[in-house]
Amino acid sequence: MGNLAGKAIIVTGAGRGLGQAFAIRAAQQGASVVVNDLNNEAASDTVSRITATGAKAIAVPGSIADWAKAAELIEVCQSEFGSVDGLVNNAALHYLELPWDEQEDRVRTLIEVNVLGTLYCGIHALKAMKEQRSGAIVNVTSGAHLGMGLRSTYGASKGAVASATYGWALEAMPYNIRVNALSPVANTPMTTESFDEEVAKYPERKSAAKASPGMPPLATPEMIAPLVTYLLSDKADGITGQIVRMAGDSFGFVAHPMTVPPMARMETNDEDVVAAAFDRTLRAELKPIGVMAQSYSWNPEKA
Repeated sequence: MGNLAGKAIIVTGAGRGLGQAFAIRAAQQGASVVVNDLNNEAASDTVSRITATGAKAIAVPGSIADWAKAAELIEVCQSEFGSVDGLVNNAALHYLELPWDEQEDRVRTLIEVNVLGTLYCGIHALKAMKEQRSGAIVNVTSGAHLGMGLRSTYGASKGAVASATYGWALEAMPYNIRVNALSPVANTPMTTESFDEEVAKYPERKSAAKASPGMPPLATPEMIAPLVTYLLSDKADGITGQIVRMAGDSFGFVAHPMTVPPMARMETNDEDVVAAAFDRTLRAELKPIGVMAQSYSWNPEKA
């Protein structure tokens, strides 16, 4: 018997890459799985891989950016398998762009899927889990929410996912519902496509694709999947509101954003007082920026 025996799990974006690995692993651990993907054929392929092993799965294709489709995922899971014990909010869009070259339609579409889709699925799942007084959600965020070149919009969407994780965890805790997030470094079709796009679109930049020695050899969806199924399982009892970063075979927590000392005092409401406080106290405390925690160096001529 696996860690998820008897449980019903929903995985969005499960037609390939991480989502497919999460869905297959959940089934291997005994779960019945609702497989969602925008691509009907991809969702059906994942279902076929699961049912070929004798496990239970059903495809519910469609866009999670639609409120009714998100509700349908939960309704199908309840009607087919009797409960909603877990949700993996994995579906997301990704593209590379400099902030001043962004286009409205592309920004809007990404935000609708990555932010609204995640919120819609989570909201509907939490309603069902609250009635059951049990459940677990794993949201998939990204290190890009800490700051990463060419990924400002994508990172912003994943920052929203991280914030939802904190808020949902607080609200859901009294109902025995756990909410955590995964921040994976993974060798997937999406990462391969993004690196290829970066090299092709921005050959003049010292890109992450060019500068990186490559993904860790163990950064595969199959290596990451057991972390997700653990967080969905009862073995993770008491773990909630956390972001877990996994790269290769190493994983650990991402620190929560918080106010840190020292705090300057506003003695009077005057800009010169603010400037003096920054110069006297706060400039020395400027924090590293970006996912690689680059030391702060203000150099307007660098570009």
